[in-house]
Amino acid sequence: MTFRSNPIKFGTDGWRGVIAADFTFERVAKLAPLCAQVLQESNPHSNLIIVGFDRRFMAEDFAQVVAETLQDTGFDVLLSESYAPTPAFSWTAKAKNALGALVLTASHNPAKYLGLKVKGGFGGSVSEDVTAKIESLLNSDTPISQKKGSITLFDPWVSYCHQLRSLVDIDLLKNAILSGKLKIIADVMHGAASTGLTRLLDCEILEINAPRDPLFNGGAPEPLPRYIKDLFHQVKETAKTNPHSLRIGLVFDGDCDRIAAVDGQGNFCSSQILIPILIEHLATRRKLKGEIVKTVSGSDFIPKIAQLFNVPLWETPIGYKYIAERMLTSQVLVGGEESGGVGYSHHIPERDALLSALYVLEAIVSSEKDIGELYSNLQKQVNFNSAYDRIDITLANLEHKNQLQQRLETTPLSEIAAKKVTDCLAIDGYKYRLEDDSWLLIRFSGTEPLLRLYSEAPNLKLVQENLAWAKQWATLI
Repeated sequence: MTFRSNPIKFGTDGWRGVIAADFTFERVAKLAPLCAQVLQESNPHSNLIIVGFDRRFMAEDFAQVVAETLQDTGFDVLLSESYAPTPAFSWTAKAKNALGALVLTASHNPAKYLGLKVKGGFGGSVSEDVTAKIESLLNSDTPISQKKGSITLFDPWVSYCHQLRSLVDIDLLKNAILSGKLKIIADVMHGAASTGLTRLLDCEILEINAPRDPLFNGGAPEPLPRYIKDLFHQVKETAKTNPHSLRIGLVFDGDCDRIAAVDGQGNFCSSQILIPILIEHLATRRKLKGEIVKTVSGSDFIPKIAQLFNVPLWETPIGYKYIAERMLTSQVLVGGEESGGVGYSHHIPERDALLSALYVLEAIVSSEKDIGELYSNLQKQVNFNSAYDRIDITLANLEHKNQLQQRLETTPLSEIAAKKVTDCLAIDGYKYRLEDDSWLLIRFSGTEPLLRLYSEAPNLKLVQENLAWAKQWATLI
């Protein structure tokens, strides 16, 4: 039997592949020095690369291979001595004036995947130009160096935690926890967020799904309702035993760059809900300045909140690297995407789930309101109510994907779910606005036969109608 690996191709944030089939020691050893070579083109005075990893299967072993290969090709390596959040390695790259960071992680993907994220020395995801240059070198020889580099182990948590503590009122949060005013339950999904809040707040935080489990309990480390049944249960139990305290469930993805929450009443709060709360908190209580950056899949609520607080708005394609690019040229108060990534240019141009968690906690404690109440108050201020959902459909093959894509290009949709299309935005996929004030986004994965469908509407029934129509449209071709 002959096995054929998929080509190395970078997606919205790094290259990912199935372990042993696509993601192998040989391929990673080939790729790592090419990444370093391209990163050095923009920073020829540095020779230092940060190498880190999360808690996935054999991630530390792959990190060791990356470090040794970089050493053999003349680069100096700071190799993490433990797992840590991806943004911790992005921060280290910036703090150490390194060429960048190579992080072994597959983020929120299922257990069989591992990946390599490439971070620039500025502390964020590199641009498409950089990853395209790396891909163009894959058939070239590995760089040769006359001088061997060095490998130094380091603790990635120390500087990172110091940085995050400097951005929030840690004493306010710690006192609220120790007094019983605030109850926190953190679902770390067996991933790199484990121990993070305890380290930052210097007091014990209840974690669930804390032990390392490379199989992720049979699911995926993605902050979605279907994967966090334990968290819903724990928050509801806390409501019974501590009915008068502020309470919140926080959930982090596998490498801790995405966040979601569960409010005190047990309702799921995606970043579509958290981003408006974060905008209000940073603009009003913290008096910070800057624009709001959202992706094309972000809620229509976000522009209304930006207008409410008189801050500029910028919209990008989906993928945090586009938000990061904007952060490098503009002061950004909050940059966020619907999948849970939120970041701030007063930190690094990178989504950071632990910092977002601290800001959400600060908003709750300083306002003495549950996140559900904070969100509801904002809805009332701008007179906006909506429901949102997203589904992914696995297509038969890449040919099916290409057929759908060609049909959208050649035969524009004029009606969806018996509703007239009033506008179409095509900066990333096809976002159709409909006559009932709802929208549907049809978007294809860049590397897999996968169709992503997003919709927002005045109520959940309309959202489900839009998604059901789009699913049927895709499967009938």
